Amino acid sequence: MKNLAIFDLDNTLINTDSDHAWPQYLIKKGLVDAAETEAQNEKFYRDYQNGCLDIDAFLKLHLAPLARYSKEELAEFHREFMAEYIIPHISPMQRMLVQSHQMAGDETLVISSTNEFIITPVCRLFGIANMIGTQLETGPDGRYTGNYIGTPSLKEGKITRLNQWLAERGETLESYGKTYFYSDSKNDLPLLRLVSEPVAVNPDAELEKEAKEKGWPVLNFK
Repeated sequence: MKNLAIFDLDNTLINTDSDHAWPQYLIKKGLVDAAETEAQNEKFYRDYQNGCLDIDAFLKLHLAPLARYSKEELAEFHREFMAEYIIPHISPMQRMLVQSHQMAGDETLVISSTNEFIITPVCRLFGIANMIGTQLETGPDGRYTGNYIGTPSLKEGKITRLNQWLAERGETLESYGKTYFYSDSKNDLPLLRLVSEPVAVNPDAELEKEAKEKGWPVLNFK
């Protein structure tokens, strides 16, 4: 029976937070108001770390710039963003972790609260075809509207979105022999507690405490 290896993205497969880094890139490019964006970005990042992020307010701020540009322009921005803000923060050990599951024939999946525009090229870099991120609304012209659709994949929302993904494939978690989930954050404890093989990666204090109490493996890539 095939296994399922699920990975969080930020601070798990990459040693940075892409959701936090994207506004920094936009500021550097002069595409957003620097002072306001920096202040809001830092506030939302602290809220996420503290487990009290207002996801609707965060996404309203975070997705608005996507509506101002064509997908072709955004793709070029993303290539620059990846080269400067993402690729330098991927370690050989993180690549090897994914490759070990791929070589074992496991199904691999990234599930992240970060939106699908940001995560898709990063997942492709790892050779991961299955990905779940916060879904973005597109208008009749094919451009992003600045709104999201469906359930954001944050906290319990990751379980909701995972179950939707499995249902679309005619599967449940029980369809797999072992189910792994790798994450760095206490925000992911609901899903970590659900899978058969939870693994803490670069864990925050609360996750590290629970991992030690329950005997979960702990990996450090930083």
